[in-house]
Amino acid sequence: MSIAIIKNSILNGSVAIPPSKSAAHRALACAFLAGGGSVSPIISSNDMRAMQQVIDALKSGERVIDCIESGNTLRFMLPVAAALGREVTFVGSGRLPERPITEYLRLFPQHGVSCRATNGKIPLALSGKLTSGDYEIAGNISSQYITGLLFALPLLEGDSRIVLTTKLESKPYVDMTLKVMRDFGVTADETDYGYFVPGNQQYAVRDYTVEADWSQAAFFLAAGAIGGEVILTGLDMSSVQGDKEIVNVLKRFGADIEIGEDCIISRKSALSGTEIDASDIPDTVPALAVTAAFANGKTVIKGAERLRLKESDRIESVAENLRRMGISVEETADGMIITGGKPHGAELLGYNDHRIVMAFSVAAAYADGESTITEANAIDKTYPTFFEDYAKLGGKINVIGNGK
Repeated sequence: MSIAIIKNSILNGSVAIPPSKSAAHRALACAFLAGGGSVSPIISSNDMRAMQQVIDALKSGERVIDCIESGNTLRFMLPVAAALGREVTFVGSGRLPERPITEYLRLFPQHGVSCRATNGKIPLALSGKLTSGDYEIAGNISSQYITGLLFALPLLEGDSRIVLTTKLESKPYVDMTLKVMRDFGVTADETDYGYFVPGNQQYAVRDYTVEADWSQAAFFLAAGAIGGEVILTGLDMSSVQGDKEIVNVLKRFGADIEIGEDCIISRKSALSGTEIDASDIPDTVPALAVTAAFANGKTVIKGAERLRLKESDRIESVAENLRRMGISVEETADGMIITGGKPHGAELLGYNDHRIVMAFSVAAAYADGESTITEANAIDKTYPTFFEDYAKLGGKINVIGNGK
C-alpha cells in the first residue's frame, strides 16, 4: 500500500493544469468512430489507458472488453459497441463491477440488443445491433448514460429521441459531449423533452486538441484560497466544462480569485461558509468540502447523492476524513453539512479514490501537524503527476510504496 506523508506547508507558485480527462475521453470516442485522426495532449492516466484499451479491443475485434476501473469508459462505450453490432463482454475491476448499468439493461433489449449481466452489473455480454427510436431515461442517475447514447445513436439507420423522464443533472457534461461531437461533424439537438438525434451521420476525421481540466484545477484553486497564492495556467474561461463553476463557488466562500489574460490566481482570504448545489458539479465536492473545513461557519452541500456511487462513497469518505481532522460533519442523503474550524493532522484514508487523495493532500498541507493518506497512488487514475505539481508549489510530501 502506498502512503503519502504530508507535513504542514503553504502552497505558492505556478502550475500548468493537465489536459481534461473528460474532453479527452469524448474526443477519443469520436476519433474512433471517425476512423482516424489524433487526440492530444493526453495525460498518461489509468482512465485514459482504459479508454484507449477499449478502443484498441474494439478495433481488433476482441470479444472481452476491459474497462479497468473507468466508469466513463464503460458507460460511454457500451452503446457504441451495441450500435456497431459487436458481440462482446464488458468487464472491469476495482469498484467498477459494483457500479450500476441498469438503464442500459432496460433500454438495449427494447432496441434489438440482448444483454446478459450479473445482478444488473458487469460482466455484461452484448449481442445484436442497436436500432433507432425513442430512448426514455431518467436524467438524475448519471449523465454518462446520456453521453453514451449521444455517441451511438447518430450511427443508426433512422432518427432517435432521448426522452428525459426527470430533470437532467450534471448537464454541463452533456453539453461538453455535444460540443465535442460538433467538432467531429456530428449533431444532436436539445429539445423540450431531451435530445433529438438524426441518424445516418458520419464522424469526421480530424486532429483534436484537448483543453485543460477544470476538475483537476479545483484542488489547487482550493489550496490557494485556503492559505497560499497559486497561479494556474492553461485554463479556458470560455470552456463548457461544468467544473469551471468552481471559480464562482470559491468566490462565494470569500476567496480572492483573479482572472488574468492567460492565468487564474487564487489567493488566501478569510473564508465563510456557504450553500452549494452540487448537482451539476459533483466532481468538485471533495475540494469544496476541504475548503469548507477551513471556513468560518457552516457550509451546506446538497444535490450530490450520486457521489455515493463513485470510486468510493464520496459523501462518506469526505465526512470520515474531515472528522479524523477534528471537523464537525453531518452527512445527509444528498450531501453534508460542515462546520469549519482548525483541522489537525490525522491518519487519513485514501479509499483508492483519486479525488479523495488529492483533496485531502490539500487539507493536510494546512492542517496542524503531520498527516498520512493511504492508497495515495489512486491519483494515477486521472492525475499521475499531481504530487509532483504539489511539491513544485512547496507542498511537503513523501510517498512511500507503490502498491494498492
